[in-house]
Amino acid sequence: TWLSCEEISEGQVWECDPWGVKEAIVVPSLGRFKHEAVTVDPDAGHLYLSEDETDGCLYRYVAPGSDDAGRLLLQGGRLELAVVAKDSSVSWVEVPDPGFTKDVPTREQVAEATVFDGGEGLWWHEGVVYLSTKGDNKVWAYDTKTSRLSTIYDRSTAPTPDALYGVDNLTVTACGDVLVAEDGGKMRIVAIEPDGTLVPLMQLEGQDDSEITGPAFDPSGTRLYFSSQRGQNLVNGITYEITGPFHEPIGKGEKC
Repeated sequence: TWLSCEEISEGQVWECDPWGVKEAIVVPSLGRFKHEAVTVDPDAGHLYLSEDETDGCLYRYVAPGSDDAGRLLLQGGRLELAVVAKDSSVSWVEVPDPGFTKDVPTREQVAEATVFDGGEGLWWHEGVVYLSTKGDNKVWAYDTKTSRLSTIYDRSTAPTPDALYGVDNLTVTACGDVLVAEDGGKMRIVAIEPDGTLVPLMQLEGQDDSEITGPAFDPSGTRLYFSSQRGQNLVNGITYEITGPFHEPIGKGEKC
């Protein structure tokens, strides 16, 4: 199954059948707020969720376990908010009313919760959760093993004025390069390499009023898919495929 987010006030998350045979099922445990993205940490049994608000938060859902098939249980778990300390360590505090059944929005229910300016793309890769925030043009990395948060891209300190701008959806290559799609900017997908180097991979021309959405790889990691949300005529979206390779083996038993 896959999870689809409602990017509206008091929006929810739906678990969907990719074949369209079964009806989509709402997942109340993942809260009611302006959902942007969700990613799954299969090792720890956690889900991370971003919130597209100027005073949004970063959420974590702790699954109560898994079923006989090894699928994480999406009902009855615990929804939490991230609290980032001055030393960049992160703690998690439970949201008292994730269903927003009373008067206080989920992001305001934990006074000490850290604010993220326009939470956008999320992706889990080998123990790290990557988050982009469009309001301040930053890309963050949360190390789930050390519970520490760092910034891997900050446009305010970028060396050139035309650097990555309008950071939005993102994904990660098999080698750990973070691919960030621009909403605005130059309509590119730009790779952030582990050393922080920016490498533009592609650019859409003549579609400045659109935005790039949903970058994702096929299981082999050799085909990259993404969409132009509104296309050239602002009516019909376009989905693209780029064939790699995006990584090369460097030794026996090594994938990158």
